[in-house]
Amino acid sequence: MRHLTLAVLFAVMLAAGPGWAAELAAHRAHYALQLEQGRGEMIAGTGSMDYEVTDACDAWAVRQRLQMQLTARDGTQTETTSDYTTLESKDGHTLRFRLRQTTDGETSAVVAGTASLSAEGGEVKYVQPEASTTALPAGTLFPMAHTAAILAAAQAGKKFIAVPLFDGTGTDGAQNSTVAIAGWGASPASASPALAALPSGRVRIAFFNRADSGQEADYEVGMRYYANGVSEDLSMDFGEFVMAAKLKELKLAKPGC
Repeated sequence: MRHLTLAVLFAVMLAAGPGWAAELAAHRAHYALQLEQGRGEMIAGTGSMDYEVTDACDAWAVRQRLQMQLTARDGTQTETTSDYTTLESKDGHTLRFRLRQTTDGETSAVVAGTASLSAEGGEVKYVQPEASTTALPAGTLFPMAHTAAILAAAQAGKKFIAVPLFDGTGTDGAQNSTVAIAGWGASPASASPALAALPSGRVRIAFFNRADSGQEADYEVGMRYYANGVSEDLSMDFGEFVMAAKLKELKLAKPGC
C-alpha cells in the first residue's frame, strides 16, 4: 500500500497545455472522513481532509492534509497524518513535491524532490528519503494534468482512459492508472450550490504498480467529479479499509492568479 495520501485522489487530465488551465478552479475544500468498510482488523475510523488549490499564474500550488484515526478489533488506535504539497507548472512539464507522513506522532515517511517531462518521457530526482533518479515513461502525467485529462475525457463522452501518473507520493516512480467514467451530465439536486450548475459524473480510479504484473490495485478511489475539478462523495479504498469522505465546506477562489 502506498503512503496514506489522497494526492492520488485529485490526479487526473490529458497532455497538459494552455487550454486546460482555465477549466480548473482554485479552491479550498474540507472533508469529513468516516470508515465505510473495515477489512480484517479495522472496525472504526474517523478523520478529516483539507485540500487547497492555488492559481500561481504559471503553476498550480496544491496542499492536501489528511488525518485519520483508526481503531482495530483489539482496541488498538492509530493516528496517521499526511501532509502533501506540490507545485506543478501549467504546461505540465515540471513538478516539485513533498510528502511527510506521521504515525502516532512519529515521522513514518518523507518523500521529496522534483520531476520533469518531455514528449519522450522524463525523470524524477528524489532528494528524500535519499538522493536517486528514476526515469518516467512517455505519456506520464502529473497530478493536475491527470485531473484535467479525466475531465476532458468525460466532456468528450469517453467512458475509460488509462495513463501513467507520477504524483510524488512514493519512491517507485510512475504508476499506471485506469479511470472509469459514468453518468456525465447534469449534477444532482443535492449538489453544493456552488457546484449545482456544473456538469458532473461518477469517476472510479485504480492505481497500479508498473513493476508488478498482478491485477490488484495499490489504491482505488471513487467520487463525483465536477467540471471545475472539485470532487465530493469520495470512497477511498486503501486495501485494509475503505474511508468515505463527505464535502463539508467549499470556497471557490475568484478566477485568475
